[in-house]
Amino acid sequence: MDFSIPTETVDLVARIRNFVETEIYPLEESWQKLSFRELIPQLQEKRQRVREEGLWTPQIPKSHGGLGLGFLEHALVSEQLARSPLGHYIFNAQAPDAGNMEILLEFGTPAQQEQWLAPLLAGDVRSCFSMTEPDRPGSNPVWMETRAERDGEEYVINGHKWFTSSADGAAFAVVMVVTDPDAAPHARASQIIVPTDTPGFNNVRNIPCMGHAGDDWASHSEITYTDCRVPVENLLGEEGAGFAIAQSRLGPGRIHHCMRWIGISERCLELMCRRAASRDIAPGEKLASRQVIQHWIADSRTEIDASRLMVLHAGWKIDQQGAKEARTEVSSIKYYVADVMMKVIDRAIQVHGAQGISDDTILSYFYRNERASRIYDGPDEVHRNVVARRVLREYGYSTR
Repeated sequence: MDFSIPTETVDLVARIRNFVETEIYPLEESWQKLSFRELIPQLQEKRQRVREEGLWTPQIPKSHGGLGLGFLEHALVSEQLARSPLGHYIFNAQAPDAGNMEILLEFGTPAQQEQWLAPLLAGDVRSCFSMTEPDRPGSNPVWMETRAERDGEEYVINGHKWFTSSADGAAFAVVMVVTDPDAAPHARASQIIVPTDTPGFNNVRNIPCMGHAGDDWASHSEITYTDCRVPVENLLGEEGAGFAIAQSRLGPGRIHHCMRWIGISERCLELMCRRAASRDIAPGEKLASRQVIQHWIADSRTEIDASRLMVLHAGWKIDQQGAKEARTEVSSIKYYVADVMMKVIDRAIQVHGAQGISDDTILSYFYRNERASRIYDGPDEVHRNVVARRVLREYGYSTR
């Protein structure tokens, strides 16, 4: 096995790590006090710096103005960006826009790419992905109620969505809708582009999560669609291909999530170690002298390293054999890395004592916002089932 990383990738990662530490970390104190919208002028200034450094949209092909990084390269970059909650946004690699960029690149028509993708790549607009419904389980994405019915040269959309991330201030939504309720389960839904200023698109509210509703990009919205009419040419890909497009978006996207979680874990471990090494608990004694603290640090270091190797292997398998062949590995890292991250965040908070639950450090933000990692893109339990079924299949046993 060759665990070496190409020199040019090492240099790129180092450049981005330096930018995050020197340019983005200082913004976090304001981020804890201001709304996201109030912070936008400072964020725009940093985004311009990223453009000038030639680091804009690292996940996008060079032909469209990005760095053209592969899965493994982008995974390593994503880890560094994730060390700050603002990292991906400042580099225009943030969810849900990054996923929408990918599906517009792969499935969008030339007209759709000109109208929607180009301004998204330029960072002139934001988008959202509207799939989850309040009355249907997210763990069963083929079962949804939102309908789009054909009426001449238009689709008429009616339904109810929620946890549509970053809808507040977005220019358009990519909406999962049922277009043929009589088709096979995986062929019932389609994806349709809906401008957010379309009559019938109603952002009901930003959903408060653990006491924080958020705003602009840093929010999750409840959306209703009421006789919302859009042109047929807003259909993304083929009719009935919505689930397949979603899988192409969500499967590889889990690699990006996992490396983001590893970046968060590394930041929290760093904060934990600095606190333990500097905090006096008695004259001449530091917190780091306690064996339980040493064990937390050792466990965190080991679990993060194991997570990274698992994720890089999954990314390598996707590059070598495709996303379908890497399903076991992707499901494994989805629940394993999320669990490791939450453990590391919790340990770091405990080491910081009362300060850890305050907003004086970034730890409370990570704890509040990353608990959802064990739910979205498939809850842990579903991914465990996927892994178990595929392993048991090798022994001639089918769970269905």
